Amino acid sequence: MASMSLYLFSSALIALIIAFGFHVVYIWKRNHGMGMVATMFTWMGALFLGGAWLTRWLATGHAPYSNMYEYSMSFALATTMSYVVLERKYNARHLGTFILPIAIALLAYAKTVPSAIEPLIPALQNQELLTIHVACAMISYGLFAASFGAAVTQLVQGSKNRFSWLPPSSTLEEISFRAVAVGFPFLALVLVLGAYWGNIAWGRYWAWDPKETSALVTWLIYAVYLHTRNLAGWKGDRSAIVLIVGFGAVLFTYYAVNLWVVGLHSYAGV
Repeated sequence: MASMSLYLFSSALIALIIAFGFHVVYIWKRNHGMGMVATMFTWMGALFLGGAWLTRWLATGHAPYSNMYEYSMSFALATTMSYVVLERKYNARHLGTFILPIAIALLAYAKTVPSAIEPLIPALQNQELLTIHVACAMISYGLFAASFGAAVTQLVQGSKNRFSWLPPSSTLEEISFRAVAVGFPFLALVLVLGAYWGNIAWGRYWAWDPKETSALVTWLIYAVYLHTRNLAGWKGDRSAIVLIVGFGAVLFTYYAVNLWVVGLHSYAGV
């Protein structure tokens, strides 16, 4: 199963790179056929990646959330699935040019870190909490990645809809909002479950660990976005910029805190 997972992982990376190439050609040539091929390869990448994720779970005997290789694969899967759902719902194929590079970068990074299967460390051996807690984080992160891509596209498009071949700015803003509206409660659940798990593992609900603090700051940024979205002056470019800052906080929480900051969650950098 482990070798099958690695094979499917590589196949997913190749399929998504090809999909991104066709998305670029689709925007450049504005060719519907190229767009359909781009969507086909995106779905192929999502299916391969889902297969890699599932076979990794079967090979390890637990949800694939124990190290940066598995986290990155899960993050990429959530990002890809968020995109394909939004593309289908809003017929916004152009977003693939801005969202798929995130998934590709995550998978490329995962190729650089150890993928060997190791026993779970004691803090991670509560498999039920591991599965739910990290799954909620990956779902929220994937949706926030999609909102980031829509926000970048919105800034490119501008409030005056300068490019006829991109979705209207209002549509892009709606996509961003829907993605955050779904992802935000999942991130709140991450904080609640993390506090509960922290009390079990370390004897305290909250320790102001760098990972906890960074996750809370990320949640607050998206809370600000949701709160200010309907206030005068906080639509359009301003709200898009908040989403870009929010996704920067996601990446900081996900990578910088795991890899470079010593804390109770430093094991995640293994």
